[in-house]
Amino acid sequence: MRQILLSASIAVFACATVFSQAAAFGQAAENLTFDVASVKPTAHPAPDGMLLISHGGPGTPDPGQITWGNVTLKQLLTTAYDVRPYQVSGPGWLDTERYDIIAKVPEGATKEQVNMMWGNLLKERFGMVVHHEPKEFPVDELVVAKGGPKFMETTLDLNAPPPPPPAGPPGPPKLDKNGFPEMDGPGFQSSGRIGPDGFVIIRMAARAQEMSGLARVLGDQLNRPIVDKTGLTGKYDFKLEFMGAALRPGPGLLHSTPDDNTRENLAAAIQQQLGLRLASGKAKLDVVVVDKAEKAPSGN
Repeated sequence: MRQILLSASIAVFACATVFSQAAAFGQAAENLTFDVASVKPTAHPAPDGMLLISHGGPGTPDPGQITWGNVTLKQLLTTAYDVRPYQVSGPGWLDTERYDIIAKVPEGATKEQVNMMWGNLLKERFGMVVHHEPKEFPVDELVVAKGGPKFMETTLDLNAPPPPPPAGPPGPPKLDKNGFPEMDGPGFQSSGRIGPDGFVIIRMAARAQEMSGLARVLGDQLNRPIVDKTGLTGKYDFKLEFMGAALRPGPGLLHSTPDDNTRENLAAAIQQQLGLRLASGKAKLDVVVVDKAEKAPSGN
């Protein structure tokens, strides 16, 4: 069976005091900017974001520099405004045009301040104008199933110093004997393999994560909002395996798209392996509407 990398990102969090956005730098939110930023169209873009590069920034071993490769403006919008892809509305090319970005982060900047810097970079380099409006979405509510959770609070020492920064860009995750990503710090990792029937089998591991984070990651798998209604307030370690959609031909790479079977498989896995379940509901979410944007970045 072939192995494929679906996503490989470790979020390593350091203990920090979060200041108000304006106080930390003594400037208004609209003036928060990166020290230096290089923004260029990707020379040889990989389709479907399968080779998306993203590392560095506050809370990681390399807080002073953020590198994005093969990134779309929709992905940057989700970071800037802390929303999911289905909460961004705009022209189709926001999800197809790809860029390479290297940004120098001011010393002491928080993750929240960096998000504002991304928003300002989109305005400055792409002439982007957005507005916000509420929209009602069908959602899945993540709740505790009968019998209770089947996972424990984290065994990770959250006071331990973070590991040293990698010598280069992070590579694919190491997998344990059961095929799950190995993790030595807080965060999520997921990997996948193609089964003999052409379906993608996804394995997900988490260390020291809150239920709200699990809901967001699962929602990304379904491209559908999942809201945490478990009432669980700790940080937890858990593993999850489920069957995704069948692969289908795409421009240059095979890829899969979530479908009803994916949701059913994921819902069954969540209940059997985690002791949680999905319940249908509705919720109003903020939508970022892009009114204007340019494809070619300025200022390089």
